[in-house]
Amino acid sequence: MHTPTVDETVQARLILSTHRSARLRVTLSYRPDDPLAVRMAFPAEFSLDERGDDGRGNGLGDGPAGAPGDAPADGPGDGPDPDGGRDIVWVFARHLLAAGLELPAGLGDVHIRPATGRRTMVELRAPEGTALIQFDSTDLRRFLWRSRVVVPDGEEHLFLDPDRALAELLG
Repeated sequence: MHTPTVDETVQARLILSTHRSARLRVTLSYRPDDPLAVRMAFPAEFSLDERGDDGRGNGLGDGPAGAPGDAPADGPGDGPDPDGGRDIVWVFARHLLAAGLELPAGLGDVHIRPATGRRTMVELRAPEGTALIQFDSTDLRRFLWRSRVVVPDGEEHLFLDPDRALAELLG
């Protein structure tokens, strides 16, 4: 039985300063073979890593290197972007995204909190810097609902494959 991956592309705003922001496309992904995690993929041009971008340094780091739940770029939206770079992918707990829609949540590299109106703020921290991204809460709620249709809350353990996880961990 193949369970479908949930992918949704939404518009967000990268907050650059009090009076400046940049629109960007973010691809949200949920994979049943990794049922506890969600992925956010950002365009490569927003990377702070000067090795692979245009050097503007206005963005999102490379994801939490070595952080729990960090995963190599290997899913939909994790490949090359139309401009020739690789998307920046952040992987974190699905329950963190759900909790952050209601109350401030997060420890370490990813923090999520409700904002005024129908907005949600996602703060991503990397050694290169911190990025603050504003989402429409409706987009995030729709994505979570779609992920729960595929794997309901509380049933994630039914989709875990410990042998595959161990093989991935050991390389």
